Amino acid sequence: MFFDTDCGGVVSNIAYLRFVEIARTHLAEELGLALAEMAQKQTYPIVVRTEIDYRRPATLGDRLVIEGWLSRTARARFWCAFRITRPTDNTLIAECRQMLALIEMPTGKLLRLPEHWKEHSKPTPVEYPKGECRIGAVSGGQDVQ
Repeated sequence: MFFDTDCGGVVSNIAYLRFVEIARTHLAEELGLALAEMAQKQTYPIVVRTEIDYRRPATLGDRLVIEGWLSRTARARFWCAFRITRPTDNTLIAECRQMLALIEMPTGKLLRLPEHWKEHSKPTPVEYPKGECRIGAVSGGQDVQ
């Protein structure tokens, strides 16, 4: 999107964090943490740490694919990893990883992670279409709205 770029048409470094946030929301749904359910149960993942390596610039009009997966789990914290690529030339744009914890509000109590999360280590791509406002999550070759 135009608002993701600078005056030279290069995607701003802060835009990548928003892309990762969207991909992480899709991943949370796959893990059983849909947004409405989180609000109802007052259980939320919180970001503790973010690391991002910018490899190549993306530019205005590029179509990007963001793959996200659980890379490591512990009792109460977990790491999500993300890879951002440009599929037209298979260029690696950025790699990111985030450490998160699961908390219960309003107390802020740290929660133990669900056991079934250990099964989710396969990358799940999220594609950001050129010239479109909607975000489509691609899983198993199907476009999910």
